Amino acid sequence: MLTSLQNPTVKQLRKLQQPKERRQQATLLLEGTHLVEAACAANYPLQVLCYTEAWQQRHPQVCQQAIDQAEQVELVSAAVLKSIASTVTPDGVVATAPRRSVWQDSRDRTEQSEPAVSLGLMLETLQDPGNLGTIIRTAAAAGSDRLWLSPDSVDLGHPKVLRASVGQWFRLPMATVDVVTQAQQLQQQGVQLVATTATGELDYWQLDLRQPTVFMMGNEGAGLSAELMACASVTAKIPVMPGVESLNVAVSAALLLYEARRQRF
Repeated sequence: MLTSLQNPTVKQLRKLQQPKERRQQATLLLEGTHLVEAACAANYPLQVLCYTEAWQQRHPQVCQQAIDQAEQVELVSAAVLKSIASTVTPDGVVATAPRRSVWQDSRDRTEQSEPAVSLGLMLETLQDPGNLGTIIRTAAAAGSDRLWLSPDSVDLGHPKVLRASVGQWFRLPMATVDVVTQAQQLQQQGVQLVATTATGELDYWQLDLRQPTVFMMGNEGAGLSAELMACASVTAKIPVMPGVESLNVAVSAALLLYEARRQRF
Protein backbone atom coordinates (compact mmCIF):
# COMPACT_ATOMS: atom_id res chain seq x y z
CA MET A 1 0.00 0.00 0.00
CA LEU A 2 1.26 3.47 -0.91
CA THR A 3 1.19 5.67 2.19
CA SER A 4 3.82 8.32 1.45
CA LEU A 5 2.91 11.60 -0.20
CA GLN A 6 6.50 11.76 -1.43
CA ASN A 7 6.18 8.60 -3.52
CA PRO A 8 7.12 9.43 -7.18
CA THR A 9 3.83 8.03 -8.55
CA VAL A 10 1.81 10.04 -6.04
CA LYS A 11 3.75 13.24 -6.78
CA GLN A 12 3.24 12.72 -10.51
CA LEU A 13 -0.50 12.19 -10.09
CA ARG A 14 -0.83 15.29 -7.92
CA LYS A 15 0.57 17.38 -10.79
CA LEU A 16 -2.47 16.40 -12.87
CA GLN A 17 -4.65 18.66 -10.77
CA GLN A 18 -3.18 21.47 -12.92
CA PRO A 19 -4.75 21.99 -16.39
CA LYS A 20 -1.34 22.69 -17.94
CA GLU A 21 -0.01 19.31 -16.79
CA ARG A 22 -3.07 17.46 -18.07
CA ARG A 23 -2.70 19.10 -21.48
CA GLN A 24 1.05 18.51 -21.71
CA GLN A 25 0.69 14.86 -20.74
CA ALA A 26 -2.53 14.39 -22.79
CA THR A 27 -3.97 12.73 -19.69
CA LEU A 28 -7.39 12.68 -18.03
CA LEU A 29 -7.94 12.56 -14.29
CA LEU A 30 -10.91 10.33 -13.51
CA GLU A 31 -12.26 10.76 -10.01
CA GLY A 32 -14.97 8.66 -8.42
CA THR A 33 -16.69 5.35 -8.90
CA HIS A 34 -19.11 6.48 -11.58
CA LEU A 35 -16.44 7.82 -13.93
CA VAL A 36 -14.17 4.81 -13.51
CA GLU A 37 -17.13 2.48 -14.04
CA ALA A 38 -18.18 4.42 -17.16
CA ALA A 39 -14.67 4.22 -18.59
CA CYS A 40 -14.65 0.47 -18.04
CA ALA A 41 -18.08 0.09 -19.65
CA ALA A 42 -16.85 1.99 -22.72
CA ASN A 43 -13.67 -0.12 -22.77
CA TYR A 44 -11.64 3.07 -22.40
CA PRO A 45 -8.03 2.34 -21.39
CA LEU A 46 -6.82 3.27 -17.92
CA GLN A 47 -3.20 4.11 -17.18
CA VAL A 48 -2.85 4.34 -13.39
CA LEU A 49 -5.54 3.14 -10.99
CA CYS A 50 -5.40 4.19 -7.32
CA TYR A 51 -7.96 2.98 -4.81
CA THR A 52 -8.37 2.49 -1.08
CA GLU A 53 -9.09 -0.79 0.65
CA ALA A 54 -12.46 0.55 1.82
CA TRP A 55 -13.45 1.39 -1.77
CA GLN A 56 -12.44 -2.08 -2.96
CA GLN A 57 -14.69 -3.64 -0.33
CA ARG A 58 -17.64 -1.42 -1.32
CA HIS A 59 -17.23 -1.93 -5.08
CA PRO A 60 -15.53 -5.30 -5.66
CA GLN A 61 -16.89 -5.80 -9.18
CA VAL A 62 -15.99 -2.33 -10.45
CA CYS A 63 -12.61 -2.64 -8.77
CA GLN A 64 -11.83 -5.89 -10.57
CA GLN A 65 -12.92 -4.47 -13.93
CA ALA A 66 -10.71 -1.43 -13.43
CA ILE A 67 -7.74 -3.56 -12.33
CA ASP A 68 -8.10 -5.68 -15.47
CA GLN A 69 -8.17 -2.54 -17.64
CA ALA A 70 -5.35 -0.55 -15.99
CA GLU A 71 -1.67 -0.57 -16.87
CA GLN A 72 -0.59 0.22 -13.30
CA VAL A 73 -2.56 -0.56 -10.13
CA GLU A 74 -1.87 0.97 -6.71
CA LEU A 75 -3.58 0.31 -3.39
CA VAL A 76 -3.25 3.59 -1.47
CA SER A 77 -4.10 5.02 1.93
CA ALA A 78 -7.05 7.38 2.34
CA ALA A 79 -4.61 10.27 2.88
CA VAL A 80 -2.78 9.56 -0.37
CA LEU A 81 -6.05 9.23 -2.28
CA LYS A 82 -7.24 12.59 -0.93
CA SER A 83 -3.99 14.26 -1.96
CA ILE A 84 -4.37 13.00 -5.55
CA ALA A 85 -8.03 13.95 -6.00
CA SER A 86 -9.26 17.45 -6.77
CA THR A 87 -12.65 16.84 -5.12
CA VAL A 88 -13.13 17.78 -1.46
CA THR A 89 -14.49 14.38 -0.43
CA PRO A 90 -13.19 11.71 -2.85
CA ASP A 91 -15.04 8.40 -2.68
CA GLY A 92 -11.96 6.18 -2.75
CA VAL A 93 -10.80 5.82 -6.35
CA VAL A 94 -8.84 7.93 -8.84
CA ALA A 95 -7.55 6.83 -12.23
CA THR A 96 -5.72 8.40 -15.15
CA ALA A 97 -6.50 7.75 -18.79
CA PRO A 98 -5.03 8.89 -22.11
CA ARG A 99 -6.74 11.54 -24.20
CA ARG A 100 -7.29 9.58 -27.39
CA SER A 101 -6.73 11.62 -30.55
CA VAL A 102 -10.35 11.29 -31.65
CA TRP A 103 -11.43 13.20 -28.53
CA GLN A 104 -8.62 15.71 -28.25
CA ASP A 105 -7.31 18.48 -30.47
CA SER A 106 -8.07 17.33 -33.99
CA ARG A 107 -5.70 19.54 -35.98
CA ASP A 108 -3.79 16.49 -37.29
CA ARG A 109 -6.92 14.80 -38.59
CA THR A 110 -7.85 15.15 -42.24
CA GLU A 111 -11.33 16.08 -43.36
CA GLN A 112 -11.59 12.72 -45.17
CA SER A 113 -11.07 10.79 -41.92
CA GLU A 114 -14.15 12.33 -40.31
CA PRO A 115 -17.46 10.53 -40.97
CA ALA A 116 -20.55 12.45 -42.08
CA VAL A 117 -22.47 14.23 -39.35
CA SER A 118 -26.22 13.86 -38.86
CA LEU A 119 -26.77 15.93 -35.72
CA GLY A 120 -24.05 17.93 -34.03
CA LEU A 121 -23.16 20.84 -31.77
CA MET A 122 -20.53 23.51 -32.27
CA LEU A 123 -19.68 25.49 -29.12
CA GLU A 124 -17.73 28.74 -29.13
CA THR A 125 -16.04 30.31 -26.11
CA LEU A 126 -17.86 28.14 -23.59
CA GLN A 127 -16.25 28.72 -20.18
CA ASP A 128 -18.25 26.85 -17.57
CA PRO A 129 -17.15 23.20 -17.12
CA GLY A 130 -20.48 22.24 -15.56
CA ASN A 131 -22.37 23.55 -18.58
CA LEU A 132 -20.09 21.71 -21.00
CA GLY A 133 -20.42 18.45 -19.10
CA THR A 134 -24.20 18.79 -19.00
CA ILE A 135 -24.28 19.51 -22.75
CA ILE A 136 -22.18 16.41 -23.45
CA ARG A 137 -24.56 14.29 -21.38
CA THR A 138 -27.61 15.77 -23.12
CA ALA A 139 -26.09 15.46 -26.60
CA ALA A 140 -25.36 11.77 -26.06
CA ALA A 141 -28.88 11.20 -24.72
CA ALA A 142 -30.52 12.99 -27.68
CA GLY A 143 -28.53 11.05 -30.27
CA SER A 144 -26.03 13.70 -31.35
CA ASP A 145 -23.06 12.19 -33.15
CA ARG A 146 -20.52 15.02 -32.88
CA LEU A 147 -19.42 17.95 -30.75
CA TRP A 148 -16.85 20.60 -31.67
CA LEU A 149 -15.39 23.13 -29.23
CA SER A 150 -13.39 26.30 -29.88
CA PRO A 151 -9.83 26.44 -28.44
CA ASP A 152 -10.72 29.40 -26.20
CA SER A 153 -13.32 27.30 -24.37
CA VAL A 154 -12.93 25.29 -21.17
CA ASP A 155 -10.68 22.25 -21.55
CA LEU A 156 -12.57 19.14 -22.67
CA GLY A 157 -10.53 17.15 -20.16
CA HIS A 158 -11.40 19.33 -17.15
CA PRO A 159 -12.36 17.05 -14.22
CA LYS A 160 -15.62 18.97 -13.69
CA VAL A 161 -16.53 18.44 -17.36
CA LEU A 162 -15.94 14.71 -16.94
CA ARG A 163 -18.02 14.52 -13.78
CA ALA A 164 -20.89 16.63 -15.15
CA SER A 165 -21.08 14.44 -18.26
CA VAL A 166 -21.96 11.50 -15.97
CA GLY A 167 -19.90 9.07 -18.01
CA GLN A 168 -21.10 10.12 -21.48
CA TRP A 169 -17.77 11.83 -22.15
CA PHE A 170 -16.40 8.45 -23.23
CA ARG A 171 -19.16 7.86 -25.78
CA LEU A 172 -19.61 11.13 -27.69
CA PRO A 173 -17.01 11.97 -30.40
CA MET A 174 -15.62 15.43 -29.59
CA ALA A 175 -12.79 17.65 -30.74
CA THR A 176 -11.25 21.05 -30.07
CA VAL A 177 -10.98 22.80 -33.44
CA ASP A 178 -10.91 26.10 -35.28
CA VAL A 179 -14.69 26.35 -35.34
CA VAL A 180 -14.87 28.78 -38.26
CA THR A 181 -12.80 26.48 -40.48
CA GLN A 182 -14.86 23.49 -39.33
CA ALA A 183 -18.11 25.34 -40.04
CA GLN A 184 -16.91 26.23 -43.54
CA GLN A 185 -16.09 22.56 -44.22
CA LEU A 186 -19.54 21.49 -43.01
CA GLN A 187 -21.10 24.18 -45.18
CA GLN A 188 -19.35 22.71 -48.23
CA GLN A 189 -20.71 19.28 -47.29
CA GLY A 190 -24.28 20.60 -47.35
CA VAL A 191 -24.86 20.46 -43.59
CA GLN A 192 -27.41 22.92 -42.24
CA LEU A 193 -25.71 25.26 -39.77
CA VAL A 194 -28.14 26.79 -37.28
CA ALA A 195 -26.86 29.85 -35.40
CA THR A 196 -28.69 30.48 -32.14
CA THR A 197 -29.30 34.14 -31.32
CA ALA A 198 -31.88 36.21 -29.45
CA THR A 199 -32.83 37.89 -32.77
CA GLY A 200 -33.06 34.72 -34.88
CA GLU A 201 -35.17 34.59 -38.02
CA LEU A 202 -37.22 31.59 -36.85
CA ASP A 203 -38.44 30.12 -33.60
CA TYR A 204 -36.46 26.91 -33.15
CA TRP A 205 -39.45 24.62 -33.69
CA GLN A 206 -40.01 26.17 -37.15
CA LEU A 207 -36.71 24.79 -38.41
CA ASP A 208 -36.54 21.73 -40.64
CA LEU A 209 -34.25 19.53 -38.54
CA ARG A 210 -34.76 16.30 -40.47
CA GLN A 211 -31.70 17.11 -42.60
CA PRO A 212 -28.06 16.93 -41.37
CA THR A 213 -27.83 19.79 -38.87
CA VAL A 214 -25.26 21.36 -36.57
CA PHE A 215 -26.34 23.86 -33.92
CA MET A 216 -23.81 26.65 -33.31
CA MET A 217 -23.92 28.11 -29.81
CA GLY A 218 -21.87 30.67 -27.90
CA ASN A 219 -21.73 31.53 -24.22
CA GLU A 220 -24.58 33.42 -22.57
CA GLY A 221 -22.68 36.69 -22.38
CA ALA A 222 -21.04 37.18 -25.78
CA GLY A 223 -22.99 34.86 -28.06
CA LEU A 224 -21.46 33.78 -31.37
CA SER A 225 -18.64 35.65 -33.10
CA ALA A 226 -19.38 37.52 -36.34
CA GLU A 227 -17.10 35.10 -38.22
CA LEU A 228 -19.10 32.06 -37.08
CA MET A 229 -22.43 33.83 -37.62
CA ALA A 230 -21.39 34.42 -41.23
CA CYS A 231 -21.23 30.65 -41.75
CA ALA A 232 -24.85 30.09 -40.67
CA SER A 233 -27.45 28.67 -43.04
CA VAL A 234 -30.21 30.05 -40.82
CA THR A 235 -30.56 31.82 -37.47
CA ALA A 236 -33.00 30.67 -34.80
CA LYS A 237 -34.18 31.86 -31.40
CA ILE A 238 -35.69 30.33 -28.28
CA PRO A 239 -38.49 32.73 -27.27
CA VAL A 240 -38.57 33.93 -23.66
CA MET A 241 -40.98 36.18 -21.81
CA PRO A 242 -40.22 39.93 -21.65
CA GLY A 243 -37.71 40.82 -18.97
CA VAL A 244 -36.22 37.32 -18.85
CA GLU A 245 -32.54 36.94 -19.63
CA SER A 246 -31.38 34.40 -22.21
CA LEU A 247 -31.57 30.77 -21.17
CA ASN A 248 -28.63 28.84 -19.80
CA VAL A 249 -26.65 27.41 -22.74
CA ALA A 250 -27.05 23.82 -21.51
CA VAL A 251 -30.83 24.24 -21.28
CA SER A 252 -30.89 25.79 -24.76
CA ALA A 253 -28.87 22.89 -26.19
CA ALA A 254 -31.34 20.41 -24.69
CA LEU A 255 -34.34 22.17 -26.28
CA LEU A 256 -32.70 22.27 -29.71
CA LEU A 257 -31.43 18.69 -29.70
CA TYR A 258 -34.71 17.23 -28.51
CA GLU A 259 -36.68 19.22 -31.10
CA ALA A 260 -34.43 17.61 -33.73
CA ARG A 261 -35.10 14.22 -32.19
CA ARG A 262 -38.87 14.88 -32.13
CA GLN A 263 -38.88 15.77 -35.83
CA ARG A 264 -36.84 12.72 -36.77
CA PHE A 265 -38.70 10.14 -34.71
